[in-house]
Amino acid sequence: MLTNDHISYIIKYLNYRGIVAEGIQDELIDHVCSAVELEMKNGTRFIDAYHTVLKAFGHTAGLRETQNEIISVETQKVKSMLRNYFTIAFRNLTKHRFYTFINIAGLAVGIAACLVIVLFVINELSYDKHHLNAGRIYRVNGEIKFGGNHYQLAVCPAPLAETLIQDYAEVETAVRFRGRGSYLVKPNETADNIKEDNVIWADSTFFKVFTVPVLQGHANSALQEPNTVAISQKIANKMYPDGNALGQTLILDNRWTMKVTAVFEDMPETGHFKFDILISMSGLEEAKGTVFLSNNFQTYILLKAGADAKALEAKFPEMVVKYIGPQAAQVLGGEFSMEKFEASGNKIAYTLIPVTDIHLHSDLTGEFRPNSDITYVYLFSAIAIFILVIACINFMNLSTARSSNRAKEVGVRKVMGSLRSHLVRQFLTESILLSLFSFVLAIALAYLFVPVFNELSQKTLRLPLANPGFYGIVLFGSLLVGLMAGLYPSFFLSAFKPVNVLKGHVALGMKSGMIRSALVVFQFVISIFLIVGTITVFRQLSYIQNKKIGFEKDQVLIVHDAYALRDNLRSFKDEVKKNSFILQGTISGFLPVNGWRSDQTFWPEGTQPTQENMVGMQTWEVDPDYLETFGMHMKSGRFFSEEFPSDSSAVVLNETAVQHFNLGDDPLGKKVSTFTGNNPDGSPDVNSVDSWTVVGVVENFHFESLKQNISPLAFFLEPSNGSVAFRFEAKNAQNVIAAIEKSWKELAPGQPFQYSFLDEDFANLYSTEQRLGKTFAVFAGLAIVIACLGLFGLTAFTAEQRTKEIGIRKVLGASVSSIIFLLSKEFGRLILIAFIFAAPLAWYAVTWWLKNYTYKVEIGPWVYGMAGLAAFLIAWITMSFQSVKAASNNPVNSLRSE
Repeated sequence: MLTNDHISYIIKYLNYRGIVAEGIQDELIDHVCSAVELEMKNGTRFIDAYHTVLKAFGHTAGLRETQNEIISVETQKVKSMLRNYFTIAFRNLTKHRFYTFINIAGLAVGIAACLVIVLFVINELSYDKHHLNAGRIYRVNGEIKFGGNHYQLAVCPAPLAETLIQDYAEVETAVRFRGRGSYLVKPNETADNIKEDNVIWADSTFFKVFTVPVLQGHANSALQEPNTVAISQKIANKMYPDGNALGQTLILDNRWTMKVTAVFEDMPETGHFKFDILISMSGLEEAKGTVFLSNNFQTYILLKAGADAKALEAKFPEMVVKYIGPQAAQVLGGEFSMEKFEASGNKIAYTLIPVTDIHLHSDLTGEFRPNSDITYVYLFSAIAIFILVIACINFMNLSTARSSNRAKEVGVRKVMGSLRSHLVRQFLTESILLSLFSFVLAIALAYLFVPVFNELSQKTLRLPLANPGFYGIVLFGSLLVGLMAGLYPSFFLSAFKPVNVLKGHVALGMKSGMIRSALVVFQFVISIFLIVGTITVFRQLSYIQNKKIGFEKDQVLIVHDAYALRDNLRSFKDEVKKNSFILQGTISGFLPVNGWRSDQTFWPEGTQPTQENMVGMQTWEVDPDYLETFGMHMKSGRFFSEEFPSDSSAVVLNETAVQHFNLGDDPLGKKVSTFTGNNPDGSPDVNSVDSWTVVGVVENFHFESLKQNISPLAFFLEPSNGSVAFRFEAKNAQNVIAAIEKSWKELAPGQPFQYSFLDEDFANLYSTEQRLGKTFAVFAGLAIVIACLGLFGLTAFTAEQRTKEIGIRKVLGASVSSIIFLLSKEFGRLILIAFIFAAPLAWYAVTWWLKNYTYKVEIGPWVYGMAGLAAFLIAWITMSFQSVKAASNNPVNSLRSE
């Protein structure tokens, strides 16, 4: 089938060669075209068919020269056409500055938000991929259901790593870690201590499994000997400024003298762990144990090339039966079997997780540091797409709404011979040009916004301005966005019929209006959805902060690393309590927030330990002042007291523990038992059992995240030197800090004074939610601003189009308020429709997010109503500016041309 371009080519050639005689032009052209079309039906290309026909007519002289002439002329015409496209596009953009500003501002803000979110997503997805063997590294996770508790663990038994290496050919090697909190570090006895948090015990195979370049020393031998450490470049520079760290000593907690055997490159932030000091595991007696019933070691395995992780994981149940079963039977009695154990609803299982999945797919007990969540990656990716779509919708809406202003231009161009494809290219050129301007502005906005986003997300993101590939992506993105935003308006505008347009009959039709309305609805569905999400996050945070959690977290100061006081610990507490603003103080490393944790299994005295009656409990060592310091309350009985020497064999339980032990309404005086000795291999000695008498029951309080239930807990009167907590009553907290620090320096000279406030520690448990709420609020605001920019432009254009109507209505007596209502009601109706769609979507999302919390706020209908009302008010204020302006104009100005 011949196209218009084919026919145009035929006419041009015949005219160039003077073949067409006057009077027979149409007849000859029709004849040639018919002959060419007939040839093409046989599958012949157009140019070949045309040559065949010309030969048949005997007019081939100068054919090649003519083609070259035509190509030369056409090339000039294409250059002229492109220059014309850009000239007209630039004129249109500068002529309508108001609408150009709205489009560029909306697109720029949307693209800037997308750029920042893309940086965030790329950063999140890059975690742990810097390891050369990342695809073969897996962590072993544990899951235990027993004693009324359900543990999902990132830690395993000490002997598990060696067992996996020996029993399974798929495992090439393994490495274990054992964390024991922060350490006080100094290079020699005369130096002051510095507190370091990123310290871990590790096997010598660490450098074989993970890719961490060693700058000094040898990776293969770095951690093989006891009392040796490998340190990061940062620690080396801090402790040994002369640059000679290898072979030097490092003193930990004023007790252990270590030898530096390697200095490694600082670990990147894009890893689920970041250590500065690695202590040789060969010097840790706990690591040599053979007990499978204690889980304290993060264990990673490196599979051999080609090994199947899923197939290996499928073999783990056999390992559990072989190694854990006999040890469990020894503790729980001879009739124990794994079949009966699991039939009772209990469980011991181990699974593998790829190291590259840990950061986004793991939130277990024993993680090195809080991980992120793949949900947030999906969420922010969706927000980025939504914001960009909203910005593109603005462009499409304004382009189609202003179509009547360009209808005559389209009509004249078509009469002058422009094809629809030419018009489509013209309008797409304008769209892409606008997109290019927007991308340039967006890069500048993103450069300014990245530091703000880093503050919100606790990241160190940077725009890759020095990477040439970045600009290639930006150019491609601007072309893509320009095409996305301009495709529909281009085809819509180019479809006008010139006869109708030039007669003044421009019918935009129901279809374009409905599409424009649907796009406005979609914009505000997203905006209302984000508003509901923001309100929900902040209400949940407010609920957490204000919920009664069972202890008083305000005005409590925690002094950390109390063991640095050594024999002066009790003197420090007594000295500080002499200040009138100190109400009470307690010594314990087991704090309600961010304290030590230790669990042990107990059973009611007088019964044999079985899988049915054993209860796993947190066991906290405290002093008699603990309860009063933290403002906890007794349910029944009493707390420990120095007046009762027998309290050394007493226990105080929480309400949950009483329920798990089935101690009834009067648990006081009853006893619970546990194993207190170990065999040489580290397993519990079943013949070494002690009992403790219940002297009190404390009301339940939250000592974990509100995402978890309150588990059983037992207090024991035992010394614990981890921290000292003081409850104070003072308007100026700085005076309290100064007084406590003074006593510290007197009793612990040369030791770092580290403190925190309990309420701040509690708030930090939900730092992820706080960042999510703030980020949600920012992006919800951006989405609303962009949507309102478009609404502002549409309202302005509507008012412009109805200028004469408004003038006539005012002449006939219409009030300003009635005209404002007239101009606003259509958009108000669209926002109401948007609310109807947004509310159920937001409800589903809110329900899904809150299911992660055991204790959560109720999100009633008023929240959704408030979000809808907020969107309506923002939109109404946006529309009112243009509506009032239009309604206030003198009707004489709008009607004088009539």
